[in-house]
Amino acid sequence: MFDSLMQLFRDLAGASDESHVFSDNDLRVATAALLVHLMSIDGEVDDTEADEIRKVLKRHYALSDDETDALIDFASKCDDESVDLYKFTSVLKRELDEKGRIQIIEMMWQLVFADGHIHEFEDNLVWRVSELLGVSRRDRIRMRQHVQGQIENEVE
Repeated sequence: MFDSLMQLFRDLAGASDESHVFSDNDLRVATAALLVHLMSIDGEVDDTEADEIRKVLKRHYALSDDETDALIDFASKCDDESVDLYKFTSVLKRELDEKGRIQIIEMMWQLVFADGHIHEFEDNLVWRVSELLGVSRRDRIRMRQHVQGQIENEVE
């Protein structure tokens, strides 16, 4: 009922295109918020990381440039308002199967390796999110090695 009422208000306001409307319980928002948090955890956000977060989200969720920007803006606000990671990981754990949760960890590693420097805070955040998502240590390390191998192959 509440969702129907909110959709009515969106329609009246001219925001009838669902692809531009994100909610707190949207797995895309949860994913983007974790990536935004990861991007800024080392205290430095550079263009390489900003480009990588856009590329990863756009490709994974098949979004347009405008949708990707809107998602990142909304996720940034959600991250700023959040007091912990559970708000986001609980959505992902509820909505995704094991393979989907492992893909989230892979996306996080892609962002960690984007600037060429692995900060200990980034590594720790990937570990904490893995734990909250129920992703095994083995799968977390496997995804790290997979992403690292892809990057090394691109350089060659």
